[in-house]
Amino acid sequence: MSELERFERDGYAVVRGLASPAEIEALRALAASMLDPLLGPVEFEADVGYPGAPKDKLAVGGLTPRRLLHAYSRDPLLRAWALDARVGDRLTSFFGGRAPFVSQCHHNCIMTKHPGYSSLTSWHQDIRYWSFERPDLISTWLALGQERQENGALMVIPGSHRLEIEPRRYDEALFLRTDLDENRTLIAQARMVELEPGDMLFFHCRLFHAAGRNSTDRLKCSLVFSYHDATNRAIPGTRSAAYPSIEVSVSAAK
Repeated sequence: MSELERFERDGYAVVRGLASPAEIEALRALAASMLDPLLGPVEFEADVGYPGAPKDKLAVGGLTPRRLLHAYSRDPLLRAWALDARVGDRLTSFFGGRAPFVSQCHHNCIMTKHPGYSSLTSWHQDIRYWSFERPDLISTWLALGQERQENGALMVIPGSHRLEIEPRRYDEALFLRTDLDENRTLIAQARMVELEPGDMLFFHCRLFHAAGRNSTDRLKCSLVFSYHDATNRAIPGTRSAAYPSIEVSVSAAK
């Protein structure tokens, strides 16, 4: 089965070894330099308020970073990855031949999970707070280290990007309610997405996904961007239109 067929069926696809060991080492070093000393803008664990997060920034662990924001504008190396033709070629295929654009308004970050104070993320769709003409965006998740259950790897529900879920099945924050039998049945179909350094996960904005806490003694880092195609514009006046999107490179042969 091709990458496109897997993506259309499951709502996600994993490309193994997309980044070389040397590229990953350079990205890891860059991330480390931005974490110590901490280079803003940053979203802290205390900001998200998810289960397991410190209650505020004054609490123990309250200044634990969760996301290094605005990755695209932070460094040429991060911009190069956002626009990389290896990524752009696959996105063009997944978008039905339409040109991909990277959003500066959503994800666009180095996602971190620190030992001790990382929180878990309940089942959700990324599109819940995004405002585009169509709910048809794709995110990329580049693993900068191993991703396993014990350090908070993503879990996904295959095929859930095609589902229509009644509003009553969500809580006030638009997470799936786990007290409902139909949601528990859906969640039982989940798969863990285990990644090696250099693997990239592509996933649809309507795919339900979740992640646990990092219970190891090592930091986990991932580079995450979100994309839309040339015909799917952000709605003016919304958060999704706060910054312009940038067209992504494709191979010359394309």
